[in-house]
Amino acid sequence: MANREDHLLRTAWTADQAELPAHALRWLQAETGLTEVVTHPREARPTESTLTDKARDLLAEVVGDSYVLTSDEARLGRAGGLSYLDLLARYQPGLIPAPDAVVVPASPDEVTAVLRVCAEWGIAVIPFGGGTSVVGGVAAMRGDKESVIALDLVRLDRLVSVDPVSHLAVFEAGVRGPDAEKALAEHGFTLGHVPQSFERATIGGFAATRSAGQASSGYGRFEDMVEAVRVATPRGEWRLGVAPASAAGPDLRQLVVGSEGVLGVITEVTVRVRPLPEVRRYEGFVVDGWDRGVAVVRELAQRRVLADITRLSDMDETRVSFSLAGGLKTAALKGYLKARGIKEPCLLILGWEGRDRSATLKALQGAVRLGTPLGEVWRHGRFNGPRQRDALMAMGVCVETIETATHWSSLSQLRSAVRAALTRTLTAEGRKPIVMCHISHAYETGASLYFTAIVPRDLRDPMGQWKRAKKAASEAIAKLGTISHHHAVGVDHAPYLPGEIGDLGVEVLAAAKKVLDPTGILNPAKLLS
Repeated sequence: MANREDHLLRTAWTADQAELPAHALRWLQAETGLTEVVTHPREARPTESTLTDKARDLLAEVVGDSYVLTSDEARLGRAGGLSYLDLLARYQPGLIPAPDAVVVPASPDEVTAVLRVCAEWGIAVIPFGGGTSVVGGVAAMRGDKESVIALDLVRLDRLVSVDPVSHLAVFEAGVRGPDAEKALAEHGFTLGHVPQSFERATIGGFAATRSAGQASSGYGRFEDMVEAVRVATPRGEWRLGVAPASAAGPDLRQLVVGSEGVLGVITEVTVRVRPLPEVRRYEGFVVDGWDRGVAVVRELAQRRVLADITRLSDMDETRVSFSLAGGLKTAALKGYLKARGIKEPCLLILGWEGRDRSATLKALQGAVRLGTPLGEVWRHGRFNGPRQRDALMAMGVCVETIETATHWSSLSQLRSAVRAALTRTLTAEGRKPIVMCHISHAYETGASLYFTAIVPRDLRDPMGQWKRAKKAASEAIAKLGTISHHHAVGVDHAPYLPGEIGDLGVEVLAAAKKVLDPTGILNPAKLLS
């Protein structure tokens, strides 16, 4: 598995920054009004630790002295996730609310023991996996507690077992996506769960946030893969899941999956795995116009012939993709599409992992087939979004994403409402936003929408610029769809949860928390505001 010691010194927000080509910068300046390229050193410092020596000693008795980290570097590295606002805060001088210590247990039993100490001493606990939350899910909030620790699960990094007959694998929660796939491949299996956060995110994080991978049309969302969970709570350990299906009351696994560390700390997950595909194939297509593209994807979904990966970009996202790629090949492609009568090109990426393509292709009507080169370009760049975001941020660009889902009958209305909200709030003083959208997950009854907004940063009020836009977009979403399809609730979406599940639903979750976490130490202010 991954080198544990390297991770202990690594900050969660450090990433390999992509280079933005000169032609791409020129295009961006012309499109958005970006006039000043701004670079910033990382200047933030963590708040002072308030953890008492006695509490530190008790935690060290559980995990070992070397695994209670109190350095500024270690604490700052777990002071938040990877949202635009999280990263922007690190460009600003001043203090960032940080955990008072980082505690790194080595086993599920140690996690339970740490929670016992924290409950007794009134210490808030932030479960920490890959640190990829973009909704404030790992913010170092202490609630009414004097101290707060980040509980980093990096040392829970084992593939515990594989059942090749039942197609099941048991992972500890700290195993990262690439390491899980590598370990399974040695047994001839794959999990098939590949979200954009794949390179950093962990098995426990996938479960805690109800993650959805890029190949969810074929493999399912992560909650579909969970067969059993092992959970540490302040009241002891809780194990759920004994059979592939059960009528023994409500499925309490699904209470834990998506609970975002508020009800307990997931320490092990039993997942359903599949044999490694012999062939993987990705192809690019272009459809003329958003409405036509939506109809194509809906037809595939309702005829149950979706490709494993089905991703439809709207006109703006397609235009940006082509423009940033540049070069003679892109110019030739635009000419070819024009000759084919495509006036509003929308890029459609389809990917198959070991499955027969014929049913999908037979049902695919009205799309121009561009073949595997475009599909392979997408596959090789599928995890580049965060790196490109960092490069844009370093040049003074506000760039962030928002996602939701709704039924087919409301999909285009929701897209228009969110685009209008983002465009209205981000347009100011010569700054012209680009708002892009794509469908990344499709179902028989509806689909997800994933928006990306790019605009020159308001240097006078950079935080407020995005907060206002996010609020307007969230209010539009709350009227027509879910506040989150796969980013989870965290802090950012908590105000909108009652509108989606009702006040009674909030009371049910609060009651469960009261039973499992009586003193309220687990991930304060997340999920339940």
